[in-house]
Amino acid sequence: MTVAALDRFRLKSPIGELVGYVRERALCALDFGERDESNRALLERRFGAIDVRDGTEAREARRRLEAYLAGDLEALDAIAVDPGGTEFQAKVWAALRRIPPGRTVSYTELAAAVGSPAAVRAVGTANGQNPVPVVIPCHRVVRSDGTLGGYGGGLDRKRWLLDHEKARLARPATNSKQRPLFPR
Repeated sequence: MTVAALDRFRLKSPIGELVGYVRERALCALDFGERDESNRALLERRFGAIDVRDGTEAREARRRLEAYLAGDLEALDAIAVDPGGTEFQAKVWAALRRIPPGRTVSYTELAAAVGSPAAVRAVGTANGQNPVPVVIPCHRVVRSDGTLGGYGGGLDRKRWLLDHEKARLARPATNSKQRPLFPR
């Protein structure tokens, strides 16, 4: 039986302890400390048997998260991620990574950006199943009316992350021919 080796890191932050898992130099899971057991269960479903250690492969991801929390909002861009998921989820998560810090989008805008404008609920589900929150910035997605909506880590954390990025909440689109959703 093959055992997947995962390096784990723990990081104290203003939004609580973050626990991350790195495999082959890519962050495959990140969550809040109190949800770590459910995260481990998801990793076991994805990889089968896992061997978790506090190792050196996770240092770079941890260092970049520390830089982000200290104010370098671009630091997350350099973290390689391997979230797994379906083809649709991968499209949604890739689109999330293109939302720049300080910007929010609606679920409707995100659905259009992945080429599935009628799949708003499916986009919301994929957003909620993101195994690498913060780095894959699902917190940057808000309701069409500009209000926060849900967040797996809680609305206080979502609000903190958006405040940290000095994000302005999205306003309802009045003209679909306005600025492009995501910079290229």
